[in-house]
Amino acid sequence: MESQKQHPRSLSFEFFPPRTSEGVERLRAARRQLGQLRPRFFSVTYGAGGSTRDRTLETVLETRAEGHDAAPHLSCIGSTRADIAQTLELYRSHGIRHIVALRGDLPSGAASAGELRYASELVEFIRATTGDWFSIEVACYPEVHPQARSAADDLRHFKRKIDAGANGAITQYFYNADAYFRFVEECEALGIDVPIVPGVMPIGNFSQLARFSDACGAEIPRWLRLKLQGFADDTASIRSLGLDVVTDLCDRLLAAGAPGLHFYTMNQAGLTSTIWQRLGL
Repeated sequence: MESQKQHPRSLSFEFFPPRTSEGVERLRAARRQLGQLRPRFFSVTYGAGGSTRDRTLETVLETRAEGHDAAPHLSCIGSTRADIAQTLELYRSHGIRHIVALRGDLPSGAASAGELRYASELVEFIRATTGDWFSIEVACYPEVHPQARSAADDLRHFKRKIDAGANGAITQYFYNADAYFRFVEECEALGIDVPIVPGVMPIGNFSQLARFSDACGAEIPRWLRLKLQGFADDTASIRSLGLDVVTDLCDRLLAAGAPGLHFYTMNQAGLTSTIWQRLGL
């Protein structure tokens, strides 16, 4: 972890573009609260096959108008090179200089994976068409991508993204700090020296968390899963244990030299703000 300590600490928050006017208001309130914590940037997700492109851009522009850096996500699966080039030009025309480049999910019912099948190809394409205009973050998986053939294969895929020109990485969320520490060591052994920022998922709703985790390959340790299950609908107990577990995880990560934290906020400020205050950040 020594080399990760050399990177400036980056704290950031992820939002998704709201679908309704109530959602827009909720997000504005969350952003006001989290904006007071002075994050390095907010990121905004991008629906399967670019299905939320316009709402992603609107959310990014509104965030920037409030004085914060904002990075739209951009995924390549299900899109053509022309689609992606057009989106990049749109982002550039608005002066956006920071992007989170992902493979993304194929929209349900879509026939073709599109012209770029991997995030490494997307990073290559962004560099080929826009030079070094964008600072590019990519994703990585300390507990191995659910579709990877092996852990070694997954690591090679990650290195390709870095070699293609990514500036930094944000991990999938995890609750086992050792998985992150080991992953970083393996990356450094391969010569990967970009900041690898841990992704953090606060725990407020167990059934939602279990659904997400089963889909994305993030492991909920057995003891934690059973305890959270045992609370059933007792939201206060779920949140209380969740705050303890996630604050402790963040504390360990930062103490060991992680170059920051990236919170998956689900467009809510409460749990993230509380963890932040407990950490004394």
